[in-house]
Amino acid sequence: MVRQRIPKKLRLLIKERAQGCREYCICQEDYGPDAFSDEHIIPLAAGGKSAAQNLARACQRCNNFKYNKTHAIDPLTRESVSLFHPRKHNWHEHFAWSDDYTLMVGLTPIGRATIAELDLNRKGVVNQRKLLLLIRKHPPGKYRLS
Repeated sequence: MVRQRIPKKLRLLIKERAQGCREYCICQEDYGPDAFSDEHIIPLAAGGKSAAQNLARACQRCNNFKYNKTHAIDPLTRESVSLFHPRKHNWHEHFAWSDDYTLMVGLTPIGRATIAELDLNRKGVVNQRKLLLLIRKHPPGKYRLS
C-alpha cells in the first residue's frame, strides 16, 4: 500500500482542532519532548481515509501502541470494545481525572479499554502531568472539569 502524505492544510486543521494536546494521552505539545503525529483513527489498512474526520493528533508512543487497532479488551468486563474515537466520542463521557489529576480514569468500557491498550497512564505521561500541575497548566482547556 502506498502511503500518501497528508496535505499541509489538513495537517494545520488537525493541529488547530487538537488545541495543543495529544488527543489520547492529553499531553501538551508545548511541554512534550516528543513530536506529534497525525494518526489515522481507522487505519488505512482497515479502509480508513486521510480525511479530517479520521485523523487525530497523537504522540508517537500512543500511535505505536494503537498501531492498526480499532478495538481492545475492557479490563473490567473482558469484552472487546471499540477504542476511543476522538471525532465521534465525547472525552468527558469516557474519561475523568483521578482526584490528584495525574491519572486518566476510564468511566466506560471504551475509556477503560483505551487507557489499558494505549497505556495512557504510563510513567512519563504521569510525570508530565505532575510537573504541569505545579505551574497550573494541567489539565488543559477542554479537558478541565466543568
